[in-house]
Amino acid sequence: MKQAQDISTALNSHPVRIIEPGKRAHAAVALILEEQPDGPNILFIQRSTDECDYWSGQIGFPGGRTETSDKSTRETAERETREEIGLDLGIATYLGRLNDLVPGGLQIVIACFVYAVDRQPVLNLDRTEIARAFWLPVRELNNPARLTRVEFIGRRRQRRFPALRVGDGTEQPLWGITYRLLRNLDKILRGAGKQVRSTCKEQKP
Repeated sequence: MKQAQDISTALNSHPVRIIEPGKRAHAAVALILEEQPDGPNILFIQRSTDECDYWSGQIGFPGGRTETSDKSTRETAERETREEIGLDLGIATYLGRLNDLVPGGLQIVIACFVYAVDRQPVLNLDRTEIARAFWLPVRELNNPARLTRVEFIGRRRQRRFPALRVGDGTEQPLWGITYRLLRNLDKILRGAGKQVRSTCKEQKP
């Protein structure tokens, strides 16, 4: 798995910013790659529609909040992945982690752990939480035709954020935390000088 080795080297060639949550909530997600001859695929999930869920309908990575039984945030990411999509990351290769994120306006710290699989595993989705799971070539995330923006009213003004279309344009675009994580991965790989396709084209908010 040459691609996975290159990505692992890039991830582990720089210090990781780990943020102590303090009084904030703590959560973790798993960014899962599948190696292909023309570049890796990346696994996304779309959350089920639930008016009580802040993340309702959004596209992202499997994951969730840390529970008291979790020994680490990495264990959180692996447990949540197993519960949400039926994938045991014990069969995957752990590559490293990205810098922790603190989304603006939210009292939560997000940790992201990166894994690779050599083939697409059979998934068993928890339909109460996950509407669908799908793979997308990393190279497609740098396709200009997929670049878009989302708009909403926040803090008493209209705000615009960069986003990516990941389907035919009828579903919610990928944006926010997941978009930032993809950009962070891209910066690490480019900064390390690795010949890995960019995961996300730079945009100004």
